[in-house]
Amino acid sequence: MKVYVFGSTKFMYSMVKARDDLKAIGLDGWIHENYDLLVSGKLDKAAEHGTHQENAARKKRFDYLRVHYKHILESDAVLIVNETKNGIENYIGGNVLIEMGQAYVNDKKIFFLHGTPKDLPYLDEILAMDPICLDGKIENIKKYL
Repeated sequence: MKVYVFGSTKFMYSMVKARDDLKAIGLDGWIHENYDLLVSGKLDKAAEHGTHQENAARKKRFDYLRVHYKHILESDAVLIVNETKNGIENYIGGNVLIEMGQAYVNDKKIFFLHGTPKDLPYLDEILAMDPICLDGKIENIKKYL
């Protein structure tokens, strides 16, 4: 079972850990290669925290939306690492919402590592995609696969 892991870039360390934890329980977990490069210091982390224009240029340069979409299509399920960001617990941002929608329309199972976010203007759209919350326990994914 191939599970693609993604989330806000701020959660890169947790995405690497989630991928490794999936492998430890016998699943084929994988992430965008840039997260390994960022965590290992082979890609400059400072570039991940620029202005809106700088961040948009980086997303275009690495073609994140298309690459994530390709990886989603090649997977059986997706695991979204959703931790606290900007004071929002279980955060799901704009890019992740887009990628979650891509997974949904391609009939991929959608898992949240943590709970469902609250107080987001697009919460209805998130709930309509029926994500399964793992409550921080990767091993819970096996109940659904």
